[in-house]
Amino acid sequence: MSTTTERVKATLGKRYAREKRFRFYGLASIALSILFLVILLADIIGKGYPAFTSTYIKLDVQLDAQTLGVSADSTPEQLRTANYNAVIQNSLNTLIPGVTERKEKKALKDLVSGDAQYELQRRVMDDPALIGTNQSVWVLADDDIDTYYKGNIDRTLPEDDRRIKDFQLTWLDKLEADGRIDSKFNTIFFTRGDSREPEEAGIMSALIGSFYTLLVTLALSFPIGVAAALYLEEFAPKNNFWVDLIEVNINNLAAVPSIVFGLLGLAVFIQLFGVPRSAPLVGGLVLTLMTLPTIIIAARAALRAVPPSIREGALGIGASKTQTVFQNVLPLAMPGILTGTIIGMAQALGETAPLLMIGMIAFIMDIPSSVTSPSTVLPVQIYLWSDSPERAFTERTSAAIMVLLAFLVTMNLLAVILRKRFERRW
Repeated sequence: MSTTTERVKATLGKRYAREKRFRFYGLASIALSILFLVILLADIIGKGYPAFTSTYIKLDVQLDAQTLGVSADSTPEQLRTANYNAVIQNSLNTLIPGVTERKEKKALKDLVSGDAQYELQRRVMDDPALIGTNQSVWVLADDDIDTYYKGNIDRTLPEDDRRIKDFQLTWLDKLEADGRIDSKFNTIFFTRGDSREPEEAGIMSALIGSFYTLLVTLALSFPIGVAAALYLEEFAPKNNFWVDLIEVNINNLAAVPSIVFGLLGLAVFIQLFGVPRSAPLVGGLVLTLMTLPTIIIAARAALRAVPPSIREGALGIGASKTQTVFQNVLPLAMPGILTGTIIGMAQALGETAPLLMIGMIAFIMDIPSSVTSPSTVLPVQIYLWSDSPERAFTERTSAAIMVLLAFLVTMNLLAVILRKRFERRW
């Protein structure tokens, strides 16, 4: 074997070794990324799963007309303002007799949520004939009680180190032994708006706010983005300074931090044009600015992927330029355009920073009814809850993140399905 051959073999050995190391580094990077993703998801799901259940306490209430201060013939307004708190307090006193000290009386009342009186109010207003009868009602437990039954408060700790006192634990043990404590699916989380009380807080208003915001974003960004891409790709003069300048700026806008769009929206839409603050309309306008570069770039790539022979064939049989673009090129490029649009919408759905700048961080309890109603969006709701000191908001934060991730995964899955379903290979 010649010296040259030996040198080549040695070089080949080193090259193969480098390739093996490169593959190992790539696989290690992927494995590490998957590991971190699994840890993140496991942490979110582990913390958020308990939020989908709530602790309830069964009360035997006596809807006495004298205690309530109303009768079955009272007006709806009188029924609304009846003394339901007294009925609940009487029921608790019957279940836990012998409570005399002021501190213990307050602790006894705090076993149940403030929503308990509204639960009775709803039942009586729906059926005033209930006045004068005895009813068994499951009412929400206070968030500290709920936290305790979910295992987040250790009863073996010294009394001063936990939020539930020893006499409250004795009461809870008695109620549990009587079968008056139960865990039920937390429908409130999906049907109500935000609340200062964790057990009454829900994501419905944030979901509707996100829906309206994305509706405005889609209605504006899709036609404008597709029209801009069509012009730049099919009609704009080539090698023109102004066209090139616009193209460069569109590409640069896609990399601009999202909070800059929030500052722009604050200065232009709110301060200059007077668009209502903290409304889906202004949120959608800001997210439109942020999403437009993504849609334009994706649409141009989809249009560019249509073979020139399609255009030449259409022009060859006498079609005009406009007919060629709208009847031949655009339909073939639409799957790619829709995919880019869905990805842009998914990006907009998860944005928080620009919406904070335009006031969508406000505490909103009511469910918005239009694009001009005060509202918040799901990412901002998550941000607000994550900043709350109550332990019960931690699990609701993680649960809201799970809902947001579910929407994002669904939208990305839809984009993949559309691409696979309508994709054409040339």
